[in-house]
Amino acid sequence: MNFIKANTEDHIYHIMLDRGKSNAMHMEMIQELIEAIDYAASDPAVEGLILTGKEHFFTSGLDLITLYSYDESQIQEFWKLFILLIKKLIAFPKPAVSAITGHSPAGGCVLALCCDYRIMAEGEFIIGLNEVPVGIIVPRNIFQLYGFWIGQGNAYRSLLEGKLFKPTEALALGLIDEVVPFNRIQHTALKKIKAFTQYEKNTWRSSKLNFRKELIAEFSVDQTEVINQVLDQWWHPSTRSIMKTIIDNLTQKGAD
Repeated sequence: MNFIKANTEDHIYHIMLDRGKSNAMHMEMIQELIEAIDYAASDPAVEGLILTGKEHFFTSGLDLITLYSYDESQIQEFWKLFILLIKKLIAFPKPAVSAITGHSPAGGCVLALCCDYRIMAEGEFIIGLNEVPVGIIVPRNIFQLYGFWIGQGNAYRSLLEGKLFKPTEALALGLIDEVVPFNRIQHTALKKIKAFTQYEKNTWRSSKLNFRKELIAEFSVDQTEVINQVLDQWWHPSTRSIMKTIIDNLTQKGAD
């Protein structure tokens, strides 16, 4: 693994995102996450999963700088893999807790939404789905995932303006479940997942999958139409212009 670190400790599988400063996600990182989640789901010795990032960043979401340079076949493959990752994490049958160690916009927020419980580090961080202002169409299945936690009305309003939330705002909205100091986030995540694993396993897992049945179905149908809609807009000159401006700003900040 080059872009994540993974290990099992006391029956809990820990995945730490580990790509650069901000853990921005590209094709290879998504592939590694899929492989890790498949392993955790299939290994009977693994009872739960904790997904975490680095100090200041859980993940900044999709790596627009890298994705912008992908050709048509590469970007199509990327979106197929990203949706597959979401499906696998939503349908993960064991307890999954996200330890959100810092900023978690866009794709980072999506990963956290797939988990059963979200703990965020306190501080001047943001979380939420800001795809629309970037020029990326939000498909129905992502709307359903957002609305599953914060209600459809809140999801609708937040998505259309690309609203991002500070930890205390996200907590009040129900987007996250706890806010703790950074130095307590791993302990809190472990305590919570241990609380989940104390229950009769088949009862807990079957109930989880029952509650998520509609969400799992949303991501299990053929995603060709969803991907084509996203890609049609991805290549639109207006979206390319927005992304190019964002990339220029990110590049300038990196040079400062």
